[in-house]
Amino acid sequence: MASGIEVGDTVLEIGAGLGALTLPLAERAKRVVAVERDVKLVGPLRKELLAAGALNVHVVAADILSLDLGRIARRFDGRMTVAGNLPYNISSPVLVQLVAARTFVHRAVLMFQKELAERILSPPGRKAFGRLTVMVSYCAEVKKIFELPADAFFPKPKIDSIVLEIRFREPLPAAADEPFFFALVAAAFGQRRKMLRNALAGGRLPVTSEMLAHGLGVARISGEQRAETLAVEDFVRLSNALTAAMRGRRPVTDV
Repeated sequence: MASGIEVGDTVLEIGAGLGALTLPLAERAKRVVAVERDVKLVGPLRKELLAAGALNVHVVAADILSLDLGRIARRFDGRMTVAGNLPYNISSPVLVQLVAARTFVHRAVLMFQKELAERILSPPGRKAFGRLTVMVSYCAEVKKIFELPADAFFPKPKIDSIVLEIRFREPLPAAADEPFFFALVAAAFGQRRKMLRNALAGGRLPVTSEMLAHGLGVARISGEQRAETLAVEDFVRLSNALTAAMRGRRPVTDV
């Protein structure tokens, strides 16, 4: 199985449906937490699992975005692997959720629509490079596993899909204030056609124009750049410089 699931793994599956992926996962993993939000599918899913003897599967009838992943991980004594085929409309929120819960999730193997997968994989300087790219790259290594053409599915969607492995790790360099770092990134890409200085000034960050000018100088970043031209390390350096300014101390400049 391309997911790389091992015998001792606890797997959280997003969107179990009628168990097409759940059963193969259950054959390899120690346990599977199968999340399905459609209540009409939960009963048939449980019957399918019972018929197959998949006693290591725990079905959770809920929206993945409403779940406390830390609570689930603690219940099952360890960090989880997340797997699933993500609908486009929840792909971004799920990624943000996994980044926030990475203490409890060590890796994710997820299928995305090709457009979004290419955004996640994009290097700086490309149009596709954006907020999600920075957030994920800040704390994870991302690898393309394989691509699936649209005609591999029925009914046939309008776009190809890509399966990515996202392996979480400690950020290096790390942001001194992670919530502020993520807010800074969101502000920078919130008005991506504007110069960075103007995008950040209009982004409702708790910094004055003087602090922003000083922070850009300390971070050695031109305010005339646009957000997509900055590397992840640049955002961390700028975030740390502004965090130091807000705390009224000398900023760290050697990251």
